[in-house]
Amino acid sequence: MKDADQVTTFDVGRLAHAVLDQVGTVVVGKRDALELVLAGILAGGHVLLEDLPGLGKTLTARSFAQALGLDFRRLQFTPDLLPADVTGSFLYDQRTADFTFRAGPVFTNLLLADEINRTPPKTQAALLEAMQEKQVSVEGVTYRLDPPFHVIATANPIEYEGTYPLPEAQLDRFLLRVSFGYPTHDEEWDVLRRRMNRRQEEAELKPVVDANLLRAMQAALENVVVEDSIGRYIVALTAATREHASVLVGASPRGSLGLLLLARAKAAFANRDYVIPEDVKAVAVPVLAHRITLRPEMWLRRVDPSFVVNEVLDSTPAPASGALPSYAARPAGAALSP
Repeated sequence: MKDADQVTTFDVGRLAHAVLDQVGTVVVGKRDALELVLAGILAGGHVLLEDLPGLGKTLTARSFAQALGLDFRRLQFTPDLLPADVTGSFLYDQRTADFTFRAGPVFTNLLLADEINRTPPKTQAALLEAMQEKQVSVEGVTYRLDPPFHVIATANPIEYEGTYPLPEAQLDRFLLRVSFGYPTHDEEWDVLRRRMNRRQEEAELKPVVDANLLRAMQAALENVVVEDSIGRYIVALTAATREHASVLVGASPRGSLGLLLLARAKAAFANRDYVIPEDVKAVAVPVLAHRITLRPEMWLRRVDPSFVVNEVLDSTPAPASGALPSYAARPAGAALSP
């Protein structure tokens, strides 16, 4: 395992693929979706997994926690869940005749917020401060969350009875939204075969990195170059969602930032220290679609926000290329020029 202070941009791709290989031994046939989830974590963000039941959302979160060597907690969101059940609360200690703080499950490295849309907005909002500020305030006292801290939330898109749709402010806190979809017949048989081979329900993965090394990988992404033309292309894509005829409210500047951060991660996965337009295009739908509010009549026509993003991608001219391939003339691990 490489020392955290020696991680370079070019190490990120190698380590990321090792993590994906490890997770792929359990989550079968979803490499592209898994890469998006890992890119969201490396970019320092939170991920919303929205898909049908039984498609591996919970398994994915647990597997990434194991492969990344992170402390992991799972919180099942229910209609009777209270904000204190998420953040923690003060309890009276008879031995000391004083109130002491009992930390909630949010005090971890990777929190799985399972079925987040089954709890009322008040409890959903308990995660807002933690997700944005990496801290929790209880009874006027603020507690910092130890880095790294990431939330992977799951939601079921077809069950509406007893659910509370996430408000736009909450959705905007998620760096991206990912769906897995049904596996192919061969992939589904592979799931069954692997289950029989391991002879037990749970799969234990060996850590590829640890929390310190993950933070170093996240820091190394800051060295990925984003040329001005790519940055302006990102801004143009986000702005175009606000001007689309089918859109009531387009993506905020947080959407532009999300494109920037995830495009950097995609570039590192491809062993590049610079972003190209294809990196931006690859993450546009996961980053922007959940940040778009369609006009009411569009819902009646069953228009999906992802269709809008794809139309924006088709109509917005992309620059010819990203930065020059400066890495080609440099040995692996060499520092970027200022």
